[in-house]
Formats: sequence, C-alpha cells, structure tokens
Amino acid sequence: MATIKEKIKQLKDGQVFLSLEFFPPKTESGIRNLLARMERMSALNPLFVTITWGAGGSTNEKTLSLVQTCQKELDFTTCMHLTCTNTEKSIIDEALAKAKEYGIRNILALRGDPPRGEEYFVSNAGDFQHAVDLVKYIREQYGDYFSIGVAAYPEGHCEGADSSEQSVEKDLPYLKEKVDAGADFIITQLFYDVEKFLTFESLFREKVSKDIPILPGLMPINTYQLFHRAAKLSHASIPQHILDKFPESIQNDDDKVKSIGVEIIRDIIHEIYSRTNGRVEGFHFYTLNLEKSIAQIVEKSTLLSRVIEDNAEDEDNAIAEGDEDVIMGEHETSGSQLIAKTFKSRRSSSLNNKFLVDRKSSQDFIEDGNSFRLQIPSKKEIVAISSGEGSLGRDATWDDFPNGRFGDSRSPAYGEIDGYGPSLKIATKKAYELWGYPVDIKDISKVFVNYLESTIDALPWSELGLSPETAIIQEELLQLNERGFFSLASQPATDGSRSDDKIFGWGPRGGYVYQKSFVELFVSKEDWETKLKSKVLNNSDVSYYLGDSKGLFESSLNPKSSNAVTWGVFPDREILQTTIIEEESFKAWRDEAFSIWLEWAKLYKKHTASYKLLENIHDSYYLLTVVHHEFRAESALWDLLLS
Repeated sequence: MATIKEKIKQLKDGQVFLSLEFFPPKTESGIRNLLARMERMSALNPLFVTITWGAGGSTNEKTLSLVQTCQKELDFTTCMHLTCTNTEKSIIDEALAKAKEYGIRNILALRGDPPRGEEYFVSNAGDFQHAVDLVKYIREQYGDYFSIGVAAYPEGHCEGADSSEQSVEKDLPYLKEKVDAGADFIITQLFYDVEKFLTFESLFREKVSKDIPILPGLMPINTYQLFHRAAKLSHASIPQHILDKFPESIQNDDDKVKSIGVEIIRDIIHEIYSRTNGRVEGFHFYTLNLEKSIAQIVEKSTLLSRVIEDNAEDEDNAIAEGDEDVIMGEHETSGSQLIAKTFKSRRSSSLNNKFLVDRKSSQDFIEDGNSFRLQIPSKKEIVAISSGEGSLGRDATWDDFPNGRFGDSRSPAYGEIDGYGPSLKIATKKAYELWGYPVDIKDISKVFVNYLESTIDALPWSELGLSPETAIIQEELLQLNERGFFSLASQPATDGSRSDDKIFGWGPRGGYVYQKSFVELFVSKEDWETKLKSKVLNNSDVSYYLGDSKGLFESSLNPKSSNAVTWGVFPDREILQTTIIEEESFKAWRDEAFSIWLEWAKLYKKHTASYKLLENIHDSYYLLTVVHHEFRAESALWDLLLS
C-alpha cells in the first residue's frame, strides 16, 4: 500500500484531491452501516481516509479493527490517528506494531487530551508530552515506513476557553518542530474564516516549509446548532458574512441550513484554491460519518467534481490495460455469459472492483470480440447520494443529520460528533472555576442547579448550554436536582407543534413536531429503591432503563426495545424520528456517562474529599432514563416523579 506522501507526489500538476475522516461507531450495527456508507463514498474517489483514535486509547480496538477493514476489504489508503499524551507507551507500541502488521503505512500523530491532575500522568509521560515526541518516536522506531501527518491550527491552538490566547505566530515554531522531526503532511483543524487560513498558510510557507502539503480541514454544516457547537469546541471563529446567511427564521429548517452550508463550504474551497494559486490542492472533510452534504459539495463544486472525472479516466485506463483475471459465469435467468473483471485504479475498492458486466451497465469494453458494458461508480451515484433519490439515495440519507447519542444507534453517526470518547471538554482551570471542590452531595446538587439556572455554562457531561425548550420544564428539573436526582438530559412533551415553532420546531417548513417527555437522571441506589421504583413500575404509561457502572441493566421493556420520543411529520416525505431511546444506545451511553464521573475525579488529588465523593457516586449510583408515553399529557411525567 502506497503512503500518502507517495500518492500526493504521483498526482499530476493541478490535480485536486479530497480525503475523508471517519470515527468508529459505538455500536456493532453502526459499524456495519458505516462500512456500507464508506463503500458508497468510494465513488467520491478520496485519495485517503483517516480513522480517529479515542481519548486515552478508549476506542483503540475499534480503531485498529476499522483501519484494518478499510485497508484490506475496502482497499482505501488508510491513515490511523494516534494520540500520545495520557496513553500508555505500551499502547503506542502495540498500535504501531499492529498498524505495520495490517499494512498500514500512514499515521496522523496527535497530542490528544492532556492528563487531568498532577497524579494522573502515566509513568511514561516524559516520553510523550507533545505530538512532536510521537513523530520523533515513530521515525526512530520505524524509519520511513510510515508517512506521518500532523495537525495545525489556522487560528492558533487554544487549550482552554479563552480564545484570546490563540496565536498563529506563537504556534508556528511548534509546527516547525513537527515538520523538522519528520512530518510529511499537515491537516488543519476545522475553520470557517478563509482569511485566517490564508494568513496561516502564507506564514507557514514563509517560515516553515514551501512544499509540505497542507490540507484544510472542513466540516460540512448539517444543522445550525451543530455548526455552532463544532466551531465552539474547535475555537474556530465564524465570520459575520457567514452568520448573516442564517437568519433566525431558517435556523430550525434543517434542509435549508444544510443547503446553505453546502454553498459555504464550496465557496471556501474555491476561494482557497484560487487565492493560493493552486498550492492548496487537497481538502480534508470531517464527515461526522455522514455522506449527503459531502456528496452535494463535490457535485456542486466545479473544482472537486474533477476528482470524479479523474476517477473515470483512471477506470478507462485500467479497462484498456486489462491486466487482471477474467471470471466466467452463467446468468441466473437467461443463461447468457457474464464477465467479471478486476481492474486496478487509484480508487477502486476490493468490494467494488469485481464488476459484473452486462448490456445494462454503463461503459463499453471488448472481451473476446464481444461488446459489453461495464458498471463503475459515476457522477450519477454522487447525484443520487446528494439528492436522496432511489435506493442508493435512501441508503445514504436515512440518518441524514448527526443524531448524537439520542439518535438511532444503528446509524454510523450515532454518538459524540468528534468520536473521540469520554472526556471533559473544557480546560482544567476552567473546570475548577465552574465546579469548584465539592465535598458532599449538596455541592454536587448545587453544580447541577447552577447549570439549570445558567449560572454556569457547562457540566462534565455537556458544554452546550441549555436548549430553549428546557425553560418549559426548568422548575421541575430544579426540584429534581435539589432532591439529589442529577439530570443529564430531558425534554418536555408537545402535541403537534409547528415545525417553525421557536421552541420545539425543527425540520422543513410546513410540518408538525411531536415529543414524549423523558428525563435521564443519576440517582442513588437507595433513592431508586425507596423513592422512585414503585412510582415507575406501577404506571402503565411509563417505561424505564436502569444501569450502573458495573454493567447492570434493567428495563420495563422487552429486550432490544426502542422508543421514538421525537418525531416529525412533513410534506412529501416519510415520518422522521430524530430522538430515539433504546437499549443498545442506553448501554453505550451508560458506560460513558459513568466514566465521566472518574474523569471529573481526576481533577483532584487521590484521598481528598472531592475525589472520594466523585468516586463514591460512580460506584453507588444508577443511571435512570424514564419515558412517559402519553405525549398529550404535558405535566404527567413531572407530576409522577415529584409526587
């Protein structure tokens, strides 16, 4: 398998390319559906794909498995992310050894999340404090076997919430260290401000390297809320002229937002290519494991659509060469001969590169004097994916929007948008300011109450702030948290709100939205047994899921059950179910939610009151999700729990 460095060098002058990032889904069904999605996206002709690595190696086994499948089964040139801080040296060594065993030639060397608290630096912390240490280590151990990529920040790196510390000039010496240590290519953090990227690129060319490839990192705009969250997490500024494209009247119209977002990313790509005189010829997409927006960007971009045309030309050349085996077989119905022929190209995957050929396919070639037509990925496939047309379009767009952990667990996009696993999303200094030094349950309760009252803007489980609809049930949530039932997620019921409603609205205009009320709580095992269990079990309109940090799971529902708690009815489309509470997703989130108690505990020294308190909650509490199925009774769930 060629390295990324080699593949870029092999490109013709002026030949543009794209690459795609994926993260390992949390569920087995999500992984299966992601593989199908990646196979469809091979029609986009990516030069390579990257697979993320979990914080502290939390998803390393899934990453290694997915990397191997991409390389071996899908025949993608694959780049494995590898984070080094807060990761045991033995894990680094094992990952690199397995990567070589699997034939992986490309590593994206990243620092990763810094360890929390002075007692939690792993024993080898001195070896890997920064990404440059990992780059040096890979070069020392493996020479030039791996092509190594590194990250860059067009607006400057920012450790905490204070973006005033960001500085490109301050970062450049560190980026130069990584390049000098042996980095072969650079992928930037996501951004939306072209001017800031161009300033960064110009300074880099002047002070670091004139020829090392820089790939701008681009995240499609799928929903307005996610757009803002991604920018906030990445400390990426959003120019006013882009914000002006999303007036309040369309912010809940997901189709409109997506359409505008496609135009924005397309224009960013064209402007970067034009104003760098083609120096920047590759573009890296943070896919969020979704495909429709990226297919639309490629389809609408006169620049990136060349990638599909290049692929077609490569396939034509491969057909002319005819250098692979010919397999003969009988047609099941007519008995006529079919020819399956394997062709080598820069893109073709091992699942798609044995083409069954008949007269209904799309491209002619000659074999033994007979004319046949060869079916290969074409621009029509891209159009089908981007528009959602036909069976291909339905397969591509059934989970059209990033759906987070309350989406369908079968979706490749299920889970956190970054796919990096459980971690505190804010800097240590900021965490102390927000959550202090709790020593008893009342202190924990106060943290949750402060969040509901917007006195603080983040919990260890969420840095998003409150949604507008939380105000409708704020008083009820405050009462629950004051009683020691710590709420992580909730929603009020609604019976047919308009899709353009400022509180409940989402989706295309002209539709109606329905919601069941639900709440997700951490409750002590004692409180569950004495205060809540009988209420929940004795109400036929209620169902629940219950779990603890040791793997316990209970439910009032049948095994493998699921419940849509938010759905929308819109003109000219099937009913959309955007929020789903189900067993598989609950179990996946249960493990992550409890692990965050321990991440919080790591802010404090062991044996302190704060550490012991948080560890005790991790060990002695349940995670409880309760759904009230009578969505027309808006107060029913809250009356039940607070009675």
